[in-house]
Amino acid sequence: MRFFIVLFYHIQFLLNKLIIKIKNVNIILTVLKTGGHFMKKIDARGLDCPKPVIKTKKELEENGEAEVLVDNEVAAENVKKLGIKMGAKVTKVKESEGNYRLVIADFKKAEKKRNKEGKEKVIFIKSNLLGEGEAELGDILIRGFISTLKEIDPLPDKIIFMNSGVKLPCENEEVINSLKELEKNGVEVLTCGTCLDYYNLTDKLKTGNISNMYEIVDSLNQGEVLEI
Repeated sequence: MRFFIVLFYHIQFLLNKLIIKIKNVNIILTVLKTGGHFMKKIDARGLDCPKPVIKTKKELEENGEAEVLVDNEVAAENVKKLGIKMGAKVTKVKESEGNYRLVIADFKKAEKKRNKEGKEKVIFIKSNLLGEGEAELGDILIRGFISTLKEIDPLPDKIIFMNSGVKLPCENEEVINSLKELEKNGVEVLTCGTCLDYYNLTDKLKTGNISNMYEIVDSLNQGEVLEI
């Protein structure tokens, strides 16, 4: 029995190494497609949000490609999301000690979606309560507000949660169900990653995507914003 257990773990170890090698081959092929040269490496390990995203965006805008090193999964996902949003192909490899390496290439400027007025409609929610006064009433109002968003025309393009507002897509089941319906109809739901981490809710997000300060500020700057 012990022999089979040891054999199982040995096979699992070899498979993990094989997966890493396959991903590395994909990175090498990407480099070859770019003309055989090695792209600039950005070491964003240890940098706070949104610095890895900002450094990556600058490099993509200047050279159209980048190899990025980060030291946590949230940063890796944020950089990956940026690359995809900008129209690039992204290869992500998890390396030792929680480090990630991302190769972003074949960059093409992506057109941003806009409504008829030329701007995205953004709902910016900064609190888990609506208005000032009694907390119980604020909770009733915020649930009613988000539920009513499903009925308006046109729908908002984005809903962004920040500060204590991030509790809503994590803990409030009525709000979560409303947000899921909105997502099905094309509304993008973004939640501040730093805020989730502060409230220890990163693993409890039940709908939408974890965002970063750069993406949030860019959305607010480019959009027609309703602040709650």
